[in-house]
Order: sequence, then C-alpha cells, then structure tokens
Amino acid sequence: MPLVAALILLAAATGIGVAITQWTHTAPGPSRAPAVREIRGLHAIATADASGYALFTTAGTVRFLPGVDLGATIPGHQPGELAITVADYTRWFDQMGRLGIHAVRIYTIHPPDFYRALRGYDTAHPTDPIYLVQGVYLPNDVYLQKQNLYDPQATETFRQELRDAVSAVSGKLIRPPRPGFASGTWTADLSRWTAGWVIGVEWDPYATAATDRANPHAPAVHGRYFASTPDATPTERWIAARMDDTASAEAAEGWTAPLAFANWPTTDPLRHLNEPNPQEDMVGVDASHVLPTRNWPGGTFASFHVYPYYPDFLQYQPSLQTYLRAGRVDPYAGYLHDLLAHFKGVMPVMITEFGVPSSLGSAHNAPLGRTQGEHSEQDSMRTDAQLLLMMRQLGMAGAFVFEWTDEWYKKTWNTQLHQIPLDRLQLWHDTFTNEQYFGVLATDPVPFGPPQTIYRNPGATTVQQVTATLDASFIHLAVTFARPPSTGITLGLDTVPTRATTPPPGSTDRHAAYAVVLDPLHHTGQTWVRDELDPDQVDYAPIPDDARPAAQDGWRPLELVTDRPWTLPLTHVSTRMQFDNVGLLRYGDWAPDAPNYDSLALWHLTGAELDLRIPWAMAGISDPSSHQALVPRGMNQATSRTVSDISLTVTDDAPTAQQAGALRWSDWQTVQYTERTKPAAAALHDAFTAVSTP
Repeated sequence: MPLVAALILLAAATGIGVAITQWTHTAPGPSRAPAVREIRGLHAIATADASGYALFTTAGTVRFLPGVDLGATIPGHQPGELAITVADYTRWFDQMGRLGIHAVRIYTIHPPDFYRALRGYDTAHPTDPIYLVQGVYLPNDVYLQKQNLYDPQATETFRQELRDAVSAVSGKLIRPPRPGFASGTWTADLSRWTAGWVIGVEWDPYATAATDRANPHAPAVHGRYFASTPDATPTERWIAARMDDTASAEAAEGWTAPLAFANWPTTDPLRHLNEPNPQEDMVGVDASHVLPTRNWPGGTFASFHVYPYYPDFLQYQPSLQTYLRAGRVDPYAGYLHDLLAHFKGVMPVMITEFGVPSSLGSAHNAPLGRTQGEHSEQDSMRTDAQLLLMMRQLGMAGAFVFEWTDEWYKKTWNTQLHQIPLDRLQLWHDTFTNEQYFGVLATDPVPFGPPQTIYRNPGATTVQQVTATLDASFIHLAVTFARPPSTGITLGLDTVPTRATTPPPGSTDRHAAYAVVLDPLHHTGQTWVRDELDPDQVDYAPIPDDARPAAQDGWRPLELVTDRPWTLPLTHVSTRMQFDNVGLLRYGDWAPDAPNYDSLALWHLTGAELDLRIPWAMAGISDPSSHQALVPRGMNQATSRTVSDISLTVTDDAPTAQQAGALRWSDWQTVQYTERTKPAAAALHDAFTAVSTP
C-alpha cells in the first residue's frame, strides 16, 4: 500500500524531545470498528475456538491480531514508580495508530491515565481503534520464594489482582496508594475494545516442578467457565482455577473475550531431547489441559513468548534443523510450526512476544543471524517485520512485537553481574544489555551539558585538544591531532588502579585498564581489557583454555559470554563456548539524521579530527551515575570501586603515550532523554498493513 513518511519534531508537555515518523495512508482502509455481539447472554467482540481467533468488526471478521507490547515505565524510573504520564500515553497511541498498529498488549494494571488515553484514542478513531490485550502479572514473588503456586498468599494475592484488572478494564476500580502498584480511580470502560486477556508469567521451571511435586492430589477444576482436563498437572489445575476466576469477574460485567495464560519455550508442552540445559526441558505447562466450558463463549488460545535465539534447542534439535521455509532451513519457523501442530484442532496460537534488539551487545547466537543483540536499528526493525509476516503466513492467530519503547531498567544474564549496583540500572542506558534495546521507539539520553575541554596544547606535534561530552550511554570524545594519524591510534583508559605491567597494543601506557585501539587506514578498531579485569570470568569460570585465544601480554579483546560449553544429550556432540566481541569498534556515523546512519558505529575520523563514543561498560564502569567501576572476582562474583575520574592517554603515530586529561563528571539521580522512531520502521508499517488485510 502506498505511504508517505515525513519526519517532524514535537515537544511533549513533559519537556521530552520527540522525533516521530508520521505515516499517512493514501486512502482509508475498511472499518475496524468493533461489532459487539451477544453470545449466550454475554457481550463479545472476539472469540477463539478450534477454528481460530475471530475479532468482530463492522467490516467483517478479523482472523489475525497484530500488535505491540507496551511496558510500564520510562527512562530514569523503575516500573513500580508508575512514571508514565497521560501525555506519554496519548502521544504513543497516536504514533501506534500511524504506524498501523491495531492492538496493544500490557502486562499488568496500568494507572487510570492509560485507560483514559486509550479510550480517548479509540473514541476519536472509531473506524480504526487500537484494541487492548490486558495482562495480569502475579503481583509478588511468593510462588518463587515458596516454590509453590498453591501457597495461600500466592493464590489469594493473584486472585485479587485478577479481580482488580477486570474492574480496571471495566472502569470500575478504586485502589488506594500502595508502593509499586497503580492506584487511583479507573472510570474509562474499555470492554468494547478488549480483544483478549493473557494472565500469568513466564513460568519458572523449578517452581513449576516443585508445585507439581508438592500438590499431587490437588483437585481437578470444574469451574463455571474453565475446567482442567483429566491430564492436567497440579500447576495446570491451579491455572485453570485462576482462568475461571478471571472469566467469572468478566462475566459479572456482562462480557466475554478470549482468555489465555502466558507461556514460553522453557515450559512448553513439547519435548526437546537435544536441549543441553536441563531447566529448559524439565517441565511442561499445556494450555490444552485448561479449557473453557460452554458458558465461556470467548474461548481460549495458547499464548507464547518466543524469540529466535533461545533456548539452545532452537540451534541443536535435529528435527528443527531440517525444517525448510522459503528455500532455507529455519529452525525458528520449525518450532512455531510444531507449536501449531500441538494445538491443532484444540485452540489457536498467538506469539505474544517476539523480536530482536538493536543493542551493541548480544547474549545469544541464533541461526540465520537472528541473534540476541548486535543488530543495527534498521536491521532489528526489518527482522521484526519479516517475523511478523512469517507468523501470519504460518497460521498464527496473532503476533505482538516486543516492544514499543527501549527500557533502561532491563537486565540480562551476561551483563547483570557487571552492573553494580543493579538497582540503579534505570539511570543509565547500557548498550551492552540487549534487553534495553527492543523498542520501536529509541530513547536517547540527553548530554549532561555542552562539550568540555579536558586537554589543550595548540602547539603540540601530536594531540592538540581533547573535548568530552557525557550522557547516560556514552563518553563522547573529540580528539584533534596535529596531523591526520595514519598508522594507528590507541586511547588508554585508567579506570581502576592496576599493576603497572605491559602496555596495551600500540601504546606505552602501563597504567591503562582498558584500551581503544583504532586503525585509521582500514577503519577497524578493537577495545582491549587487562586480563585481571576481564568481565567474562564473572559469568563463567573457569573458561576452558581452548575456548578462546590466550591473552596477549596480559590483554584480551573485550567480549561477552554468549553461551557455555555443552554436551548435547541426544547427539552427544560437545559444543564450544561462545563469545560476542562487544569490543569491536565499528566505523561510521551515528547521527540519526545522517544518510549512512549506523546505530552501532562508535568512531570516525575526519582529517585530523577523531570522533569517538565509548559505552560506559567499555570503560569498565559498572554504574556511571554513582561513579562505580567493575572489579571482577571470579564466577558469579564481582564488586565495584568508587572512582573519581578516568585518566586518558592517547598514542598516535608517535611512539609514546601522551597524557590527555581526565574524564570527570557528577553523580546523577535523574535523566533526560528524547524519543524517536527507529529507522526502517517503514518495514514494520508495511508488515502491519499487510497482515491486517483480510
């Protein structure tokens, strides 16, 4: 469908700068207004059964529900702080609509402003609303602490949260203030735009297995609206009861809608005999064991969060290595096909989370390049678009892109032990942490003031000036040389005191802890770290001698561990340990409005002027907002050290490292940021348009 894209700049009432890509259809499409039906005494705009998912609109029945997942916070805040404003919601819904997004999924009860803003948008766009898929998290970690879903506190708090969620969607909830939870008065009724529910969490395999062992005689569930089958496990019976609780509350409001529970490959009902990590195939939770009764015409579906890169069976399961799609082996598509086959004739399947992140760091490799990070923004958007189209073609009932905005507070397994203290993650944007970069909207930090000159010597024959600009993601350096360097540039970063031993490649600086080594001729670069500060030892130790090259004079390329070595249980193949060369320094232009914009680029040289941006973690900083630097101590052990500054040396064609000032900054407790649509969102727009066509 033809479309026009125009870049405009807006300023939100909060003062956040917003770069928005506006999309305008050349002609309006068919109306997607809800067509409410009455089925067995309940109102419905959607149902799900063995024949598939159905959303009733005035233009006909929609069989595929595409959408986007929306988190619960903004940069600088944890989710429990409930910092999203009505201006944020209003702006986002407008952007979603222009991008062709027809449904938004949330994971928990949002503040009343969310429901008011969405109702306002849907009322203003009656023929093209954004439908809601409401989620309900377990409101605490009691089931993890007790390893038992049947714990009375775990059960009752979740039941209350389910009732509150139904009241919130119905516009009838009043909740007093409580730390970490939305409160206030909900008056916006979204029932006529609620296209489904997904309750629960990605089930912890250990707590699930423990629940099954501890409750073998848990009674079967024969609720008015949901029941467990004879094959249901104790966990599945508990879930069936919670599904019935939710349906009962909805039916009391006069409504029914497709109701599902969350799941993921770790606890799927399939067997993956070549999965090397026991926890990833130790227990299953099967939606086909939790079924609606005739009294619940909204029906149910299987909801899964599925990404292309994890668990490992996606790489190693033999049956998936032979699945052909579009002329190539595609294990991810094969797994989705297997999910569909398992539930065929019982219920439809929705993939309610999928995507790849535009982070510098990666946490896992994957076939066909769909890795858990190390994608440019353009590549991540195009990949998400391709996967959305694939899911429609495979026969899924819906698919939700994860996620709407980049979220700074997120953590991931191969960086979270490097981030000390972890409770300040929301105050900086770590480019090594893939989980922070899934958004369709980028959230770019605003610099802390103008560039500051940290070194100046106009008469020098090597480095003449260094200026620095800092923000919550990067140390930005502009280095002016007396003449264009030709043979090499090494920047030494003295972050934490180390033994004065061998200098890094290309330098005489014996005190540097980290070193950025650039090749101006070939436009290549690599960051090195002293062996004693190597962060990989925190995530896996001892690292096998044959897993990577030996340290060079006490220095190693800066890497992240992406997988441990395994012995595959079915094929008995031994796999090698895997790493991501996160210290690779890509050459290019990182200005979003540049013709050759590369979100992963870190340096470029224009004549005698070097522009370089160094992620805080690439300098060994574990929390820049409180001046903490990482000090590894071994497997699962790391500490931090307070540093006052980072001393900088520069070596160019001259053989001696030159002192070039020190990077100093103040602690911060708040952040400012700008929003912008990531490049290649046009691919997502086209994909949403294509899958929305009946």
